[in-house]
Amino acid sequence: VGVFEVGAVPFNPDGWGPPDSTTATAPSTTTTLPLHVPFAPFSRSEKLGRIADFTRSFANANPSNRPSSGKPGAASSESPFDFSLDLDTFPLANPEDDSSFRLVDAKPPTRPKFGPKWRFNQHRPQLPQRRDEEVEARKREAEKERARRDRLYNLNRSNQNQQRREAAIFKSSVDIQPEWNMLDQIPFSTFSKLSFSVPEPEDLLLCGALEYYDRSFDRITPKNERRLERFKNRNFFKVTTTDDPVIRRLANEDKATVFATDTILATLMCAPRSVYSWDIVIQRVGNKLFFDKRDGSQLDLLSVHETSQEPLPEAKDDINSAYSLSVEAAYINQNFSQQVLVRDGNKVSFDEPNPFANEGDEVASVAYRYRRWKLDNDMYLIARCEVQSVVEVNNQKSFLTLNALNEFDPKYSGVDWRQKLETQRGAVLATELKNNANKLAKWTAQSILASADLMKLGYVSRVHPRDHFNHVILGVVGYKPRDFAAQINLNTANMWGIVKSIVDLCMKLNEGKYVLVKDPSKPQVRIYEVPADAFENDYVEEPLPEEEQVQPPAEDTEAGEPNGTTNDVEAKETETQT
Repeated sequence: VGVFEVGAVPFNPDGWGPPDSTTATAPSTTTTLPLHVPFAPFSRSEKLGRIADFTRSFANANPSNRPSSGKPGAASSESPFDFSLDLDTFPLANPEDDSSFRLVDAKPPTRPKFGPKWRFNQHRPQLPQRRDEEVEARKREAEKERARRDRLYNLNRSNQNQQRREAAIFKSSVDIQPEWNMLDQIPFSTFSKLSFSVPEPEDLLLCGALEYYDRSFDRITPKNERRLERFKNRNFFKVTTTDDPVIRRLANEDKATVFATDTILATLMCAPRSVYSWDIVIQRVGNKLFFDKRDGSQLDLLSVHETSQEPLPEAKDDINSAYSLSVEAAYINQNFSQQVLVRDGNKVSFDEPNPFANEGDEVASVAYRYRRWKLDNDMYLIARCEVQSVVEVNNQKSFLTLNALNEFDPKYSGVDWRQKLETQRGAVLATELKNNANKLAKWTAQSILASADLMKLGYVSRVHPRDHFNHVILGVVGYKPRDFAAQINLNTANMWGIVKSIVDLCMKLNEGKYVLVKDPSKPQVRIYEVPADAFENDYVEEPLPEEEQVQPPAEDTEAGEPNGTTNDVEAKETETQT
């Protein structure tokens, strides 16, 4: 067994480490230390540094006779710590591989293959960092400039929009005369806090006849669209409250103290959502209160893009102006409500026929429900509500209201119905709720007032954006009125709270005629006392010059112009077509 022998260790009395000459202290001892191994001298006060310095550059680091292997960690041939080790055993100790080793912080940044060629890059190592700072500074300046341009652009857009609304939209629906006496003004902010619960209404009378709904229209898609038909021979009636013979009869029988129509009530209930100006005539006769609309009132039309931020053309004769679109929407709504019916002659008749039609006239499918609500112990409200169709569900007849949304130009709404309606119907409806919040809320309120079981919304678009006479039906969707009201955040208690507050305010007035006007520029309504003969022969629009009163050709007539209407919508449509 071999014995491990430790070689002689010389003692150094002068300091740390081996002595300068081992032969001086132990001359008789044979040393086993490797020869020619240098040691760095240091004292106890010095801090320990590197064992070896790999950052030094050497002239003969990578001889040309042998390429570098790319393995870091080897010392230079001039290093005092260079050992002649076996390369097979210690491959990293090859002195020819030293040039490939670099510290991380000392390695120059790599130049991009495709980028700016910086001059003096080798002599000025801080230039790339300065370049990054300059680039970031330029980006920040560009962002500031872009933000400034956006602010100016939006400011100009808002100014144009404001000017347009002041000129076209924010125009009073009725000319305020100097002899009118303003009694009160109510801001819409007070309406949001109102709440009133009414019991279930009772039906006093049902008039008219209804045709059945054609379920095949529920399967219409933009790929199999249907052309909107024309119903020239069917008569549509928009009769105000005091001209209704049934309401007059009920008033003489003292069935209630407040009388109105569903259109007028819906306008009051959804007043906080309105932007356009509107007016309602109020007549106090004895202890009774009648809510009327003027002949040719804007309530007979349907607003389009009322709550949208996109400006519409200001010119009244433009097919995309607010007035032209409202007339177009009114006729689209009428024609749509008659086209989606079966029309096989099978009708559901009620207690009395249509009270506004003459014998032998072909009238549109509509039923009038005269309903009574209890507002107080001795105060009742009667309203005439409309439903347009009926459908059988589980052997029970359900009432439907039929309304149509119309698309005139996708660039105004930002959503193309032909592309989005089938795949993103929710996005289309959300856009319509943003642009036509008041109109959809009024339709929902009318469906709730009539206790309709279902409200059908049709999506009708122009055949071409510049053709406002021909339209196609792209789809029909049905909703339950109360569910849809919850979806659009329409509170029934708040709706009745608004009506109750206005009724209480008007019941305190003296006998006479008053007008409730939505302010054209502020979210508020004003009550004016007007003469008793006001609005008797009043027209909202000035007559056109004779040279402009030219009838359009028959093929350019809007689909379904009603011939028996009792309002001025037909005259307005002729004016628009001209």
